Amino acid sequence: MKTIVRFAPSPTGYLHVGNIRLALINWLYSKKNNGQFILRFDDTDTSRSETRYVEAIKNDLLFLKIEWDKEAKQSDQIKKYNLVTQDLRDRGLIYPCYETPEELDFKRKRLRSQNKPPIYDRSALKLSESQKAELEKDGRRPHWRFKLKNSEISWTDLVRGEIKYNTSNQSDPVVMRADGTYLYLLPSVVDDINHCVSHVIRGEDHVTNSAVQLEMMEAIKPGSSVTFAHVPLLQGASGEALSKRIGSLSIMDLRESGFESLSICSLLARLGSSDSVEAYSNMEEMISDFDISNFSRATPKFNLQELSNLNSKVLQKITFSDIYPRLQIAGINKSDLDDKGNLFWEAIKSNINNFNDAVDWWNICFNPLSTPPLTDDLLIHAQASLPLEPWSDQTWAVWTDSLKKLSGLKGKKLFLPLRKALTGLDSGPELKNLLPLIGRESVLKRLSG
Repeated sequence: MKTIVRFAPSPTGYLHVGNIRLALINWLYSKKNNGQFILRFDDTDTSRSETRYVEAIKNDLLFLKIEWDKEAKQSDQIKKYNLVTQDLRDRGLIYPCYETPEELDFKRKRLRSQNKPPIYDRSALKLSESQKAELEKDGRRPHWRFKLKNSEISWTDLVRGEIKYNTSNQSDPVVMRADGTYLYLLPSVVDDINHCVSHVIRGEDHVTNSAVQLEMMEAIKPGSSVTFAHVPLLQGASGEALSKRIGSLSIMDLRESGFESLSICSLLARLGSSDSVEAYSNMEEMISDFDISNFSRATPKFNLQELSNLNSKVLQKITFSDIYPRLQIAGINKSDLDDKGNLFWEAIKSNINNFNDAVDWWNICFNPLSTPPLTDDLLIHAQASLPLEPWSDQTWAVWTDSLKKLSGLKGKKLFLPLRKALTGLDSGPELKNLLPLIGRESVLKRLSG
């Protein structure tokens, strides 16, 4: 059987790192097994789904180099869902319920007060046709529930191992609202069947749904099934739940903050697994190393500082030819890049945390800069000992050796004032590499402030 997976976001907000982690795991699994990755938008909630979120989700995936083989929208499949729903109704597997939300809430509270699980009592099945007609005459419109078999369902989960769940432990799920719109469950099952999805890889919060979905799949198309993998949900650094509704660590924000797509994927591909996190050079390496059996049931946490550290390592592996077009997009002149870009990138890439830092360092090296001037005595000695051009990576040592003798200064007392005068900062890339980039004329101007 061909491996087919799906990532099924609802376009009701921006993707955060938890959503993307599941998308990445699905994509890696499909690529490792020469399979297919489907991007399916679960947009049946028309009141909250928005086109702008559809486009934002696509942009986030493309930024991360997660490309889909097929795209689908549930809103385009309503006729198919209606046909399946009618068939299940005809067979008595979906039944109408007339309780209001308030009445259902009262029932649940009463059961809890009796220390009983708040499971729906199926009282709607006892209604006669005349009683239903009377309720509808009074203006009530039914919601519809799928009738569970109340039997034990078992499957082998790729992460959690052997799982058994008895569907008598939960209420018959509502599949259609009173207004005729669908909830998550039935459209998802119908789509998985129609798209021949072989593996459903998702968060552990869906484990109980899986038993219901297996029952529903068998009811809709006997003999159909999927392989499940339920991975622990990602949490924030302090153990907080992530939510796209509150904008938790959105991919859009990480991208705008200058984080590399490879660093984000390198971290998310390993969080929650027994594999140590490493900075990948490309997605092909990541695919080759991926093994879903290495994921555990422990809850992983996303730490922004860990991502920042990893981002620095990823940047060190990026070649100038790869970074060249991005520096152009950032506004750096092509001719300047062709002339000095390679030397610049090699000089700074080991000392930056994200791409935005590279743009800042370009401005420091090549644009006018206001910096703290040297003291009068040090300034005189620095100007007098500054070598003539052409300069190389040896010029810094020649200059500072001479300056030590003239000024009598050494160590931090000499090098910190020089660094501040040349860059305006206390730290950064090695000055022996920056000095030839800044040039003698600019150095003289900055030394005097």
